[in-house]
Formats: sequence, structure tokens, C-alpha cells
Amino acid sequence: MINEMKKEVAEYIEKHQNEIIELGNQLFTHPELGFREFKTAEIITEYRKKHNLKIDKHYAYTGLSISIGSGRPHIGVLAEMDAIPTQGHPCADPETTAAHACGHSTQGTATLAALEAVNHVIGQLKGTVTLFYTPAEEFTDLEYRKGLIREGKIKYLSGKENMLVDGLFEDVDCILHLHAMGGSEYRFSVGSTLAGFIYKKITFIGKAAHAAMMPHLGVNALNECALFLNAVAYLRETFRDEDMVRIHGIIDDGGNTVNSIPDKVVYECYVRTANYNILQTLNKQLTDTAHHCAAAIGGSCIVEDIPGYFPLIQDENLSRVVEDNILDYADARTIKHNETSVAGGDVGDICLFKPIIQYGYTGISGRIHGADMRVEDPYEVYVLQTKILAGSIIDLLQDPEKVEYIKKNFQPKMTMEDYIKYLEG
Repeated sequence: MINEMKKEVAEYIEKHQNEIIELGNQLFTHPELGFREFKTAEIITEYRKKHNLKIDKHYAYTGLSISIGSGRPHIGVLAEMDAIPTQGHPCADPETTAAHACGHSTQGTATLAALEAVNHVIGQLKGTVTLFYTPAEEFTDLEYRKGLIREGKIKYLSGKENMLVDGLFEDVDCILHLHAMGGSEYRFSVGSTLAGFIYKKITFIGKAAHAAMMPHLGVNALNECALFLNAVAYLRETFRDEDMVRIHGIIDDGGNTVNSIPDKVVYECYVRTANYNILQTLNKQLTDTAHHCAAAIGGSCIVEDIPGYFPLIQDENLSRVVEDNILDYADARTIKHNETSVAGGDVGDICLFKPIIQYGYTGISGRIHGADMRVEDPYEVYVLQTKILAGSIIDLLQDPEKVEYIKKNFQPKMTMEDYIKYLEG
């Protein structure tokens, strides 16, 4: 139900919709890869200065937070800053190919606009709202990130991993998050899960020789890799449908020259599943397969595993708050509930420690992560989501007992000590 305060804030958002959409356009057309979001931070800073919002903290190299209000409850709002390499996207950075084909720029717009709108009534409310801009959600550009780790600028490969270990969310009671959807028959998604994954880098080692004159003296690393890929294809029939197993990758290095037997081939992949209980077993199966396939051709391989993200389990009680606000603007039949998704994100790591939700929204055309991804309906994407977020924040601040109930019914799934051990292998 839209009470008087929420109505006032919604009217303010409606009045300023052109400015909100312009902020969205700015962020969308300035894509940057993870831990490189410097222009993104500048655009955010310009907007928050214009509206007298103050930066609370800087963290995780390019991340920043903005807070309003004081005391409890303390509501967190999450927005990701980074883009993803997307060859051929018209807004892609010409050097890095980064484009906002995942829609993170739309989060950054709606969350900041919602915070600014709520700030106009925060004096009538008790509590704090902190908007956390988080870098580097996409698990890509890893060599650059490893360099930042060596330089001491970050500790781990994703933004939220660094933020969790540095205690950024310790004082927060619950966290709101949203993410764009593409190609859905529904307008909204509530309560969906995300999968967990492990990143693998397999270096197949062979022996170089002249490809025409003396191939018998070489060991073909590309053949080792090809045998491995075929073996993985044969394994697929053993994967259960309900586990939603995905193994997908790229060949980074396929040899030095066509005229030589390749002595090194590098294959990178994700091992994903909606059933986190089988992830380690599945990962070991692929490691064993790689070693056996390499040995069958007479070579060897080196397998590097990097911990990926945990599955997202959304907080049901917090989801109800957001759904109530969605229903102020949408028919219940346009909402999809409890979808099992094989996509992943480091937001799943946060659900280990705090009640958090990530609702989905449309207004996007094309394929998520595709070169044809566009903001089709700016009002739906930017203005409507701002209203839903602002309304949800107000509901939580007006009902501290509800926030306490959400906190008391949440059970942490891991200790920080165990989480750090996991990250550090």
C-alpha cells in the first residue's frame, strides 16, 4: 500500500524522471571493467554532489558508499559498477570491449536515485540507509586483478569478496539488490536462486616439433585439449537435469604457429551447478579427466582452480517487502517466483552472512551479456525501479520490528574464518 510518505517520494521521482534517465544514459555509455570503474565513480560523484549526498567510505580500490540518516535500523542497498567484455556492442569501450550488457549501470542509476529521493524525507524517519557501490562483480580480466593483489590494492578477485572480508556489511541489518532480466515473459522475478561455480584454468603441455616434417617427434597439446573437450561432452549425459550443470569455456592459447606442433594450449572454463553440494565432486571429475586426456596423448597438464561464487539464497521475509512494493505498480501475474537460475554472482557470498534479496526487472531488449542488449524502456528500467526501491526502503525504516524479525529469522551459513579459508584455498 502506498502511504502518504511513499506517495510524496514517488511524486518526487516522477517529477525528476528526466534527470534519472539521463544518469542512466551516462552510466550505460561509460562502461568499465572491474576494478577500473574510475569514470563510473566520477559520474556517481557528480550526481551525489549536486544533491548534497556525502560519500561514507572508499574501499575495494574503486568502490564507494553513500549514507543517509542515522541510527537503526540500518538498511543496505547494493549496486554493481562494472561492465563485461562484449565484442560488437555499440557502446563498448574500443580498448577493453567493456559494455554494460549485464545491466549493472541500471542498478547504479535506480539505487542512487532512490537514495536521493528518500533523503528528502529521511528527517521524518529513524534509521540509516547505505548505498554500497561494489566493483568487479563479473569474474573476468583476472590477470589484471591478480596484478592488483600483488600490488596490495585488493585482497581477492571480486568486489564483494573484498568488502565482506573488510567488514563493510557488519553493521547492516539487511540488504536490497536488483538485477536486470532479458527475454522474460514476466516483468519481475522474486525469490530466484543463483548457482555456484569454480573457475578452472587448464594448461595442456606437449612438445613442439615441425608440423609437416616431424610430427611424430612432437606431442600435440591441442589434441590433448580436444580429447578433453570430447570427454566432457560424453560426460554430459551423466549430469542430472535438476542440478543444472554447465561447463563452458574458451581456448586462450592454441599454439604459436600453424607450422609447429602446439606445445602449450590454455583452456579456461567455469564449472557451474545449481546444486552446490555436488560442485566439488564435479570439479574433481573434470580435473581427473584433463590429466587422463593429456596423458593419453603423451603429454601432461597443469590445473589451476580459483574459488568462484556461492549460490544465492534469497531471504523470503525481505522479498515480501519488495514484492509488496512491486504490487503497487504491477499485476501479480507479471511476477515470476522462485526461479532456479544457473547464473552466478558474488551477491551469493553475501547471503552467507546477511539477509539479502536480488529481485529481477525487465525493460531490457536483446540478450543479457550480448552485443544487442539495450535499455528498451527507460521509464520501466530507471524510474519504476527507483520508486520500488524507495518504497521498500521507507517500509523497512517505518517498521523496525519487521527488520528485527528479518534479522532474527536469518541464519548465517558460514563463519568469516571459514570464508577466508575458502577464498585462500
